[in-house]
Amino acid sequence: MIYAKKKEMIAMLLAGGQGSRLGVLTKDVAKPAVPFGGKYRIIDFPLSNCVNSGIDTIGVLTQYQPLELNTYIGNGQPWDLDRINGGVSILPPYVKGKAGEWYKGTANAILQNSNFIEMYHPDYVLVLSGDHVYKMNYELMLDFHKETNADCTIAVIQVPFEEANRFGVMSTDQNRQVYEFQEKPEDPKSNLASMGVYIFNWEKLKDYLIEDDNDPNSENDFGKNVIPNMLNAGERLFAYTYGGYWKDVGTIESLWEANMDILDPNVPLKLNDPPWKIYARNAGQPPHYIGEHAELKNCSISEGCMIYGKVDHSIIFPSVTIGNNAIVSNSIIMPNVSIGEGAVIEYAIIGENAIIEQGATVGCINTAKLSGEHREITVIGQDIRIGAKNSIPAGEMVEFSLPGKEPLR
Repeated sequence: MIYAKKKEMIAMLLAGGQGSRLGVLTKDVAKPAVPFGGKYRIIDFPLSNCVNSGIDTIGVLTQYQPLELNTYIGNGQPWDLDRINGGVSILPPYVKGKAGEWYKGTANAILQNSNFIEMYHPDYVLVLSGDHVYKMNYELMLDFHKETNADCTIAVIQVPFEEANRFGVMSTDQNRQVYEFQEKPEDPKSNLASMGVYIFNWEKLKDYLIEDDNDPNSENDFGKNVIPNMLNAGERLFAYTYGGYWKDVGTIESLWEANMDILDPNVPLKLNDPPWKIYARNAGQPPHYIGEHAELKNCSISEGCMIYGKVDHSIIFPSVTIGNNAIVSNSIIMPNVSIGEGAVIEYAIIGENAIIEQGATVGCINTAKLSGEHREITVIGQDIRIGAKNSIPAGEMVEFSLPGKEPLR
């Protein structure tokens, strides 16, 4: 085996998920590659957190629709990860001996890449998910891991008890040592939810990964198998409480909410703060252009856009055109979208390269739904054309182009 310079801790970033709950948005791309916040992709958050925390060696485990994600990460230069010793490495499933296999679960994915980890002979391994939006200093978590002499430290965040059944939840003693773990329980005993951020002692973790892989009944998952096995064996597991902004953007509604949070001055999600910037790969674009009769209110407009209509409380990605008298409100418009004259977009997510022709309507304000927490978000898939004068109702997910009801003028 080739050995590189020893690292105290390296990160393994799980980025192979299909993201089926995002529907047409992940039809052709992995969930971590989904655009976010006007100029980012979801994977920018864990990558930037690593670099800002002083972690310079990251393995990115890909599987589902990896091409765009691989191309986006490239040599890691935007995140200062284009390094000779360490940096970022793309780790897809591969053939070993006579056969290869897909990653069977999160734990199996790490085990299959144990040779990569062993190259750096780390004391600790940081395991991350690629589908969360947050800013976190992993170095502080490692300090806590060392102070408690933990075998495994799990980052947790307090959630309302009524939402705790969506997560793995921890019960801890006064020293924050975990004595009970429940994976998505019907009746949760705690509201300390796992964030999918773990620090393990590598030598200890390696034994449990091998044991788990040899169990034919295991789902090869950290939350369902490895962590419960460690707890049952009496290992020292501790919960590291995180108090900042964190959002699992695995659903259409949560993705929409996280984007809208950027526009809320009361939400602590600032992406360009110098002490903890979120870095991204962005192609050079000319400045955006705002037409004489355009109206903008509480929105984010990226480079290369041409805005002639009205935009209210929306995130507009690069190279978007919004025509005269068009209205975009409470929506996310992804890169290279064209919105025609007089079109109306409300409470919607419009995928990359989509075309919304003149007079078309996408989504609508449903006052009954909006009076509560649930919102019906309309989604138009990547490269879809919505013909002139079409009307797409609230909550629809469109994955095929629709011809116009009237010829374009």
